[in-house]
Amino acid sequence: MQKLNIPLDHISKGLAIELFAIIPDTIYEVSDAAENNEAKFQLVEGCFYQYKLSEGFYFEGSEVIEVSNFNSSEGRISPNFYVGTLSIPVLEKGIDKGILELEVQSIKTTYRKDYRFMLESITKHATDLILQTNSPVNQTLEVDFESDSKTLYQQFCFVKSIIDTDDFEIAIYQIIKAPVTTWRTKRENKDVRSLKRLNSKDLRNLVHSQNRVGIPANHPLRNNGINSIALEIPTSIKEETTDTPENRFVKYVLESFLFFCEEIQLKSKDNSRLYKEAQLISNKLVSFLQHNLFKEVSRPTTVKLNSPVLQKKSGYREVLKTWLMFDLAAKLIWEGGEDVYSAGSKNISKLYEYWLFFKVLEAVKETFEINSDEYKKLISPTDDTLGLKLKEGKQVALNGTYLSKERELAVQFAYNKTFSSSKELSSEGSWTLQMDPDYTLSIWPKALSKKSAEKEGQIVHIHFDAKYKVKNKKDNSKFKRDDVIKMHAYKDAIKRTAGAYILYPGLDNEPTTFKGFHEVLPGLGAFAIRPSEEHSGIEHLISFINKVKNHFLNRASQRENISTKTYLITKDGLSKELNEPVPEYFNGEKLIPNETFVLIGYCKSNDHLNWINEKLLYNFRMNNNRGALKLTQETLNAKYLLLHMNGDSSSSRIYKIQKPEYRVTSKNTLTRLEYPKPRQESYLVVKLEPCLDKEFENLSWNFKELNNYKPGRASAIPFTASLPELMEVKWNT
Repeated sequence: MQKLNIPLDHISKGLAIELFAIIPDTIYEVSDAAENNEAKFQLVEGCFYQYKLSEGFYFEGSEVIEVSNFNSSEGRISPNFYVGTLSIPVLEKGIDKGILELEVQSIKTTYRKDYRFMLESITKHATDLILQTNSPVNQTLEVDFESDSKTLYQQFCFVKSIIDTDDFEIAIYQIIKAPVTTWRTKRENKDVRSLKRLNSKDLRNLVHSQNRVGIPANHPLRNNGINSIALEIPTSIKEETTDTPENRFVKYVLESFLFFCEEIQLKSKDNSRLYKEAQLISNKLVSFLQHNLFKEVSRPTTVKLNSPVLQKKSGYREVLKTWLMFDLAAKLIWEGGEDVYSAGSKNISKLYEYWLFFKVLEAVKETFEINSDEYKKLISPTDDTLGLKLKEGKQVALNGTYLSKERELAVQFAYNKTFSSSKELSSEGSWTLQMDPDYTLSIWPKALSKKSAEKEGQIVHIHFDAKYKVKNKKDNSKFKRDDVIKMHAYKDAIKRTAGAYILYPGLDNEPTTFKGFHEVLPGLGAFAIRPSEEHSGIEHLISFINKVKNHFLNRASQRENISTKTYLITKDGLSKELNEPVPEYFNGEKLIPNETFVLIGYCKSNDHLNWINEKLLYNFRMNNNRGALKLTQETLNAKYLLLHMNGDSSSSRIYKIQKPEYRVTSKNTLTRLEYPKPRQESYLVVKLEPCLDKEFENLSWNFKELNNYKPGRASAIPFTASLPELMEVKWNT
């Protein structure tokens, strides 16, 4: 069993902990941990470790720490699938003596690179949001680094990634080569002989200023009593200067970056790798500031961030974006920032979830229109000027539309949307326990409100879950089986869900999807979205969302038919019970009792009944004649005909309607068919066949107890009843 002894003298002199790795080669002492913002001693996710502290010291039990029942100084550390820094309090006699930090490595070999890329990417997205929403317009440029000292170290890798880049260096050289200038006016004494034009003020100074010389005796001015004039006079001149608000801002940016790096040097050990890296960046910044351009420029206190020069001019725009990224990094980037890069922490799984928010939003924006005002929901003022409102457990929902000649759709893309347990059919929620998918894309017809669409079953929810953890170290390109099972849970539990998909950083070129009904929805699956600029795999998710949009434009889709039928079947609540034997099939098709209707018709005489039995035809009056058949969905789709005669209180005369085809038949045709005494000019005639269903043998039905029955002369008017209604009034003969 692999063993590692870790001294804890920083907590108490002579204190140490022994770690035993159950799986070999899964415990390390890493030399380059500090510059990667990691703890020095590292474990591996999914593995287990025995530990033994010096006598008298102990850990408290937790999800990760399992304390021995025999010795409180011993136990087991089980990181499971956590990735990041474990900060474990060390106790003695109930007193917290200090912290043991252990790094839990991801089994993904690229997780360090992924971490840095995603931090930078999130900051770029946040910067774009700030510029899109024009918030804030004015920014105070006095940063209190002392108040932020606790976060300086933890954010150095972030700041380094945005300062120490070729793009930033090129931007500074562009500004130095072609800086923005302005004209300013200044007053100075000038020799009057060098002035080409004199204004009225210059003339007054010429006459009244000191340092005068006499003029020749024959000079015309002597005729006006002027015997001498000034040799030099104060006058206004314009000169070009680089001391502009924009250049002051650039100088401030460089000085802020320099001060930040110097703070890092002061707070790190001399000659450490972190110290040397901060010093290299400091030297580069000093070389920029030593240029003549910045020697002339003064320091600002405020600057307008919506300056056209800062927003648009090459070089300046890049510096502005870099500074906004730095400002977010060096202060409070977002509420959830502490989840992923608090001091010594590296929760890459949570970072992947935050990063994916922007990637999925990017995919949604490729197909649907998100109003620019919606982005303001992501940026809000805080005590530190700006706050990115992404935080685990807090919902953010952006609304959008898709407008076309085929259909107008409303959409909502939500992060951390909660589906609470709800038994109410028409409301949003989960049938079972509360469900909290990471991201939910909801789509419904724009003509309906979201609440109405939910009630009528016209809304569809598609869920995505971020899973940075992969299958195992040997095959780290596959998602886990348990994650697929969770997608099944979303699909089964959350009402109106048509899809649930895993998002994971795998290497698969094609997504894994499982379709229902041979259409894109409903479905389950997984998309490999990698932390990469060029080969992230996001194109597959964009293609999928576009297919979903096209699916919604198809008004005849199987999913839409099913959802509409589901609403119609369930809208009235619980169905009536039918605990009676009824036919399973009708002419080879599955019989659905609630959708099976029986026509109740009148037979006027025995001759009429004999004709019906012989010809297997039944005739209804039509047009506006009294007793005419009303053509409704129920009558036109009726499968059975029950006949009653004058004086009957019940009837067992039941027939099958061969086909729901009602033919208009004239009086003359019925006469040729030997119909007894036809009186109407035309009738609707339907073909019958004997009903031999064993379930109806020896049964009679009290038709007068049916809701649609009308007594008296109206009893001859045909009406319908559903099969469950008919079976409620049956009795055995």
